[in-house]
Amino acid sequence: MDGPLWTERHAPTIDELPQPEVREQLRGALTEPMNLLVHGPAGAGKTAAVRAFAREAHEDHDADLVEINVADFFALTKRELSEDPRFERFITPKRRRESSKADLINHVLKESASYAPVSGSYKTILLDNAERMREDFQQALRRVMEQYYEATQFVIATRQSSTLIPPIRSRCFPVTVRAPTHDEIEDALRRIANSEGAAYDDEGLEYVAGYANGDLRQAILGAQTTYEGEGEITMAAAYEALGDVQADDRVERMLCAADEGEFRDGRSELDELLIDEGHSGVEVLAAILRVGRSRYTGERLAELHKLAGDVDLALAEGTDDRIHLSRLLAEFGTTV
Repeated sequence: MDGPLWTERHAPTIDELPQPEVREQLRGALTEPMNLLVHGPAGAGKTAAVRAFAREAHEDHDADLVEINVADFFALTKRELSEDPRFERFITPKRRRESSKADLINHVLKESASYAPVSGSYKTILLDNAERMREDFQQALRRVMEQYYEATQFVIATRQSSTLIPPIRSRCFPVTVRAPTHDEIEDALRRIANSEGAAYDDEGLEYVAGYANGDLRQAILGAQTTYEGEGEITMAAAYEALGDVQADDRVERMLCAADEGEFRDGRSELDELLIDEGHSGVEVLAAILRVGRSRYTGERLAELHKLAGDVDLALAEGTDDRIHLSRLLAEFGTTV
C-alpha cells in the first residue's frame, strides 16, 4: 500500500470505538486504574481499543505505554532479545552471556514493570496475543504483577482467555471486545473515508464491510486497498480490488488453522474457497504458495513446497481437488 496504513493514521479515540459497551468499560478504567483482560476474536479491535485507552490515560502515552507482542517476543533468539531497542538497556553483556533465553524474558518483563512512569502515577504494559504465552512465563508474569501493581497497569489482550492461568485472570477486570456488527463497520469506514476525502458510495462501503466478515482491521485495509487501486470505494471498484485479497485472507486463516492443529477449521475455509466461491484447486494451490512465501521460511516453507508439488501432480491428473488439498492441510499441520 502507498503511505501509512489507514489503521494507524485513523486510530480511533475511545469515543470512536464501534462497540458502546467497550467504550463504557474503558471509560470506567480511566477513573479507577486496574489490570485489564481484553479478549475477543481477531480483528475485533482489541489493540486499537487499548491504544485509545492509553492515549487518554497518559499525558505521554508514547513513553508510558509499553507494547509487547507475545507471539513475536517469545520467538526472538537470545541475541535478538538483548539487541532489541525496546529491551537492550535492561540486558548487560554479562547477563546475556550467563542467562538462558527464559531468564532473559523473565528479566525483561520485570524490568519493563519496574521503572517509574514518565507522566502521571502509573504506566501501562500491553501484552498482545497472550494466548501464545507458555504457562511457566505466565507464572513469572503473575509474580511481576503482584510486585509492581502500584505503578504498573497490565493489559492482557488475547483471543482465548481460557489459555491464561486462573491467578492472572483473577487479577484482571475482563473487557469483552465482540466482533463489530456490519453497520458498525460501515460507520467506521464512512468516518475514515470522509477524513481521507475519498470518493465512495453506500454500496461500496457495504461491500467492503461484508468482505471483512466482522474483522474491522481487514475492512479498513480493504477500503484503503480499493481506494488506492481504483481511486474510489464503490461496489465495482471493491469487487475488482479485493477479489485476490479475499482469497489470500481465507488461505491465511486456513494455514493458521493447520499450524494450530485445527484441521476442521482449515477444511471449512477450504470448502468456502472451493465450493462457495468457486475457485479451482489450481487457484487455491497457487494462493497457498503465495501466502506461504510471506508466512514461512526455511524448513517450514520447503515442506510446504514439497507437499504442494505432490498435490499439483494429483490435480493435473484430474482427481478430486478437495481431497488432495485437504491432505496437504492435514500433512502440513502434523509437521509443526
